[in-house]
Amino acid sequence: MDRSAIVHDNFLRRVAEGDLPEGRAPEGPLPASEAVSIYRSGCLCRALDRQSRAMQAAGQGYYTIGSSGHEGMAAVASALQPTDMAFLHYRDAAFQIQRSTQVPGQSITWDMLLSFACSTDDPISGGRHKVLGSKALNIPPQTSTIASHLPKAVGAAYSIGLARRHKPEHRALPSDAIIMCSFGDASANHSTAQGAFNTAQWTAYQGIPMPLLFVCEDNGIGISTKTPQGWIAATFASRPGMKYFACDGLDMFETYRVAQQAADYVRKRRRPAFLHMRTIRLYGHAGADVPTTYMKKHEVEAEEANDPLLHSVRLLAESGALERSEALDIYTETNARVERVAEQVIERPRLKTAGDVMASLIPPPRICQPTNGPSPEARAAAFGNDLKAMDEPQIMSRLINWALTDLMLEHGEIAMMGEDVGRKGGVYGVSQKLIGRFGPSRVIDTLLDEQSILGLGIGMAHNGFLPMPEIQFLAYLHNAEDQLRGEAATLPFFSNGQYTNPMVVRIAGLGYQKGFGGHFHNDNSVAVMRDIPGLILACPSNGAEAAMVLRECVRLAREEQRVVVFLEPIALYSMRDLHQTGDGGWLTRYPDPSRRIAFGEVGVHGDGEDIAILTFGNGTYLSHQAQKRLETDGTRSRVIDLRWLSPLPETAILKAIEGCQRVLVVDETRRTGGVAEALMTLLTERTVLPHTRLSAEDSFIATGPAYAATMPSADSIFEAALSLMKVPA
Repeated sequence: MDRSAIVHDNFLRRVAEGDLPEGRAPEGPLPASEAVSIYRSGCLCRALDRQSRAMQAAGQGYYTIGSSGHEGMAAVASALQPTDMAFLHYRDAAFQIQRSTQVPGQSITWDMLLSFACSTDDPISGGRHKVLGSKALNIPPQTSTIASHLPKAVGAAYSIGLARRHKPEHRALPSDAIIMCSFGDASANHSTAQGAFNTAQWTAYQGIPMPLLFVCEDNGIGISTKTPQGWIAATFASRPGMKYFACDGLDMFETYRVAQQAADYVRKRRRPAFLHMRTIRLYGHAGADVPTTYMKKHEVEAEEANDPLLHSVRLLAESGALERSEALDIYTETNARVERVAEQVIERPRLKTAGDVMASLIPPPRICQPTNGPSPEARAAAFGNDLKAMDEPQIMSRLINWALTDLMLEHGEIAMMGEDVGRKGGVYGVSQKLIGRFGPSRVIDTLLDEQSILGLGIGMAHNGFLPMPEIQFLAYLHNAEDQLRGEAATLPFFSNGQYTNPMVVRIAGLGYQKGFGGHFHNDNSVAVMRDIPGLILACPSNGAEAAMVLRECVRLAREEQRVVVFLEPIALYSMRDLHQTGDGGWLTRYPDPSRRIAFGEVGVHGDGEDIAILTFGNGTYLSHQAQKRLETDGTRSRVIDLRWLSPLPETAILKAIEGCQRVLVVDETRRTGGVAEALMTLLTERTVLPHTRLSAEDSFIATGPAYAATMPSADSIFEAALSLMKVPA
């Protein structure tokens, strides 16, 4: 017999007989009417779990990870305000149900069943997933989160204090709000969670506001692996900078009282707190899970005998809020109502086509206040003597710095964050002077944790800021890539465009650094970013274009709410010369602040028709060197700088190669998984031109004289072009 049916039958029998579990007497500030409301939310949560299993068995529903045993989260919701943004654990249906009682006009039963059925009418995901979440309830959607939502909760909490000093145009959270994020005891061990706890403590330790309530729902097990008894209390009770609270989630009166105390502490002190809530898990991990395969039967039955709804019936009766018979009526009526609504929900439409599914990958644009750019007075005050230097050609790193300055002057909601971006001005000096120009609240020196850096940006975007996180080296992104893949890029997809994460992530990367750092500092793989649906990846090749592309990246994030990565080629930061020492061939002047390079616009250098060299980043620089040699050899060429690596500007590429007889793809990323693979596919499918590629080898990068041995060079580009010229056009 299914455990959900056993728990259901036990509840009906034991309440009717008055066979209720023992426990503490009800005490605390919970009003009787609110206690009844919390119980109703628990009953609905339980009924929905049972219905999800019935729907799956009938082929009408598609998700059975339930919340039974975690009904105490309804009391936590009652202790908070609906303006407190909540990032929820996937077992928190009771929290969302109870919060719906705090906001008028909700139809929570209907809405959650639509989600179970994956109907296009589902108000949060539009049928893409069964997720907890609601725009009206201030609950951004989460999928099956294993702590990946904790770093952004830290960022959202940080943004509340920052918004008091720098109010963003699209601010979403009031000044007195707090952030709540919940997770399981097993998830608390994940490195992402540990990073978030540490970042919150590190921030609060310095006296910086961090109004964040962590809620650990401790049911003692993660799928089949038990949490050592006492582990959560032992590891969290005495952490510096984070106050510990504990409650029994089976007791709604105690949970409400302690959750209220924790929330009041966070709201008044603006410091983080950790609420450790004891729960149980009923029915196993999900519908297909049979808990008796890894737990002894008497253990499972002991948990079921401790059903929190049975405790609630006892507590309500002892407090005089509700008689047992009335509680039983609410339970049975709730189950009947859920069954009736489910019969209607399964008839609602579902997604059918790829276009339907993908419609929310790209978020909708938003209206932003127009701006004419920073005033001459503001620029003079910020730039000082740098204004005079703008008349002379400069290296790329300096022009990026000036572009950042102009952008931050123009848009007060921009904030930078990263390791060493402030006082040091970045490892390569790209962000020099910015902390003096805009202060430490907008140029934030973070701790050394890439997950926390990206999480800070993602969370701040929830409150209207335009974050510009910096990842110090491309190889370091791999420590935290799920923050882009699993959090930022999925948010509009799973919220049907209602929630977005506009941001511009600056990453210093690619290869060709002479004798420095090996593969940790010379990383030439961008596959992980090109593999994220909806993410825009840009890569400039010289200073002037870097400034203009960066401005477009900010526009894409600010107005079109996109997640954008701006990849800066480290080896070109300080590049001055092109063909010979002292020629200054790679220096450029700072373009007027109004000039941008449009999304999808490629650069075309030269008009030769013999061969087109299709490349980007360092490849553009090297191809210019090869182009001069080809011209001397009598081969007319043009160099096409992609600039936009994902999505590839296919239409612009095909336009740029018109009239050419051959195409050489020069790709500094690896042969397997590199950009060239997509370019070769495009050329094969859409043209009849002879084409070939010159890519980096499938290798890490060495330190020392062989730093560039595995990647294209000006010589190898020249030779590859000559070889291609032998192929008849």
